[in-house]
Amino acid sequence: MTQMPEHIGIIMDGNGRWAKQRGLPRTQGHREGLESAKKVVRRASELGIRYVTLYTFSTENWKRTAEEVGFLMSLIKKHLRNELAFYAENGIRVRHVGDLSALPPDIAKEITDIASDTTHFTRTTVILAINYGGRDEIIRAIRKIPAAELAGLTEDRFSAHLDIPELPPLDLLIRTGGEQRISNFLLWQSAYAELYFSNTLWPDWNEDCLDEAVDSFRRRDRRFGGAK
Repeated sequence: MTQMPEHIGIIMDGNGRWAKQRGLPRTQGHREGLESAKKVVRRASELGIRYVTLYTFSTENWKRTAEEVGFLMSLIKKHLRNELAFYAENGIRVRHVGDLSALPPDIAKEITDIASDTTHFTRTTVILAINYGGRDEIIRAIRKIPAAELAGLTEDRFSAHLDIPELPPLDLLIRTGGEQRISNFLLWQSAYAELYFSNTLWPDWNEDCLDEAVDSFRRRDRRFGGAK
């Protein structure tokens, strides 16, 4: 079996459908999804997974109704403010990828504050992809590169301009909810990621689901373009 993944990314899909199946408002699905995220992050920390990136709010999610967007923003703000004890208990450092400048100022401040408050935790780093899109990150990185460097640009030099330059490549990309696409998530970092699609809706995901995904990853033969 191959080694444990160092970096996993999760597209947490199915909150709205989970709520609809139960005759509940979509907002309840998002609340339940938050509890699933805590379970999965805790288990990832126990497994020794160093980095977990959660696709929390994409650049495309602004297309949703104003009511749902407002609820998601308030949920993010409340979660970040109230979960410091959870982060401390599990040794979790919080970081952010995405366009912080385009978020409401109070949300951006909460993100900056929680990143600062957890910077000394070292067990697992949870990266919250908020107002994030893979193409957007690449475009923003290109805009940071001095024109004089473009002729000799290498992959390493380009990577230095990404939101978190030291973030390792994605080993395992998980998507829940039955859809089988990557939806503009970590496009640069997922070049050689193993893909794992689960039919289970995100609010029903738990520690056992993560264990199954990791076991599937560890049974795969990763050759990175080489041959055996």
